[in-house]
Amino acid sequence: MKVGGQNYRTIWVASDGVSVEIIDQTRLPHDFVVARLVTLVDAARAISDMLVRGAPLIGVTAAYGLCLALREDASDPAMARAAKVLEATRPTAVNLRAALEHMIEHLRSVSIAERAAVAYTLASTLADQDVAQNHAMGQHGLELLRSAARRNRAVQVMTHCNAGWLATVDGGTALAPIYAAHDAGLAVHVWVSETRPRNQGAALTAWELGHHGVPYTAIVDNAAGHLLQRDAVDLVIVGTDRTTRSGDVANKIGTYLKAVAARDCAVPFYVAVPSSSIDWSLDDGARIPIEERASVEVTHVAGRSSSGGAVAVQVWPSGAAVRNVAFDVTPARLVTGLITERGVCAASPEGLLGLFPERSLSSLR
Repeated sequence: MKVGGQNYRTIWVASDGVSVEIIDQTRLPHDFVVARLVTLVDAARAISDMLVRGAPLIGVTAAYGLCLALREDASDPAMARAAKVLEATRPTAVNLRAALEHMIEHLRSVSIAERAAVAYTLASTLADQDVAQNHAMGQHGLELLRSAARRNRAVQVMTHCNAGWLATVDGGTALAPIYAAHDAGLAVHVWVSETRPRNQGAALTAWELGHHGVPYTAIVDNAAGHLLQRDAVDLVIVGTDRTTRSGDVANKIGTYLKAVAARDCAVPFYVAVPSSSIDWSLDDGARIPIEERASVEVTHVAGRSSSGGAVAVQVWPSGAAVRNVAFDVTPARLVTGLITERGVCAASPEGLLGLFPERSLSSLR
């Protein structure tokens, strides 16, 4: 995607061929800053402190974090310790665990002397696979937008949080069909929820849509139901941090409320799900671990002062009791369909296995 006319991914190997550079998303939308990761600790902090976020990007960042660790010590015990550190950073996104398992599975048979170099190749391949998956989801989702088009108005899409290119290596998940539609000349408009507590819709989704030239309107989270009632939305598309094999969807807190409102208003509710975000080991969304984060993300809001400096403003009373739940689970019965890199399917075991027959239930027992 483009920022200021220049093509960017969200993560890449630096010019020294060793360190890894990322777009620091905690500085957006006010400042575009590239941060450098040199050590395992750097990578773990980037994930836990949300310099990078979004399930696909978290997975790739963890893979590169393992690369950085192996440069220091490529032994089996050190590799296991590094993977444990990285896996502990964010519990909900399945991509993180899956990326580390993929890396370790392939690296176990590689000599210690060659292990770090091979790790970089594996991580780069994971990054490229993410981009390819997102492009494919964009094309499949584009057909849904075309089908939703009405005469004399742009296709009205509502989304939640950020599932654009900033949440992936490039291209996005839920926003991939929107970018594909815009680039194909189909008129599209996006309703962007602010997505409290970290405002990732307002700060990130609005920022990247604006840079790509896609028309959007930002709304507070609680305005979504009103717009759905008033026929202002043709379809809802969100992303996911983990989807079970039965089609239950964990995504940013507030997603479930949109799904309930969409069902009540007969508005289709789709989830963009790269196969890397499917947890084939789980059949019940209630078993997905839900991350809870620090209260400061709720009590304070990041912004820019009138003088142009970055500030954090306290908006809740000092000492307020806060529970900051990061994700909720939308049951499969509320999901119209899942957009994957292999096509669109029902949110059900049968729907997913129809696209991924190699994941037959018998092989999971």
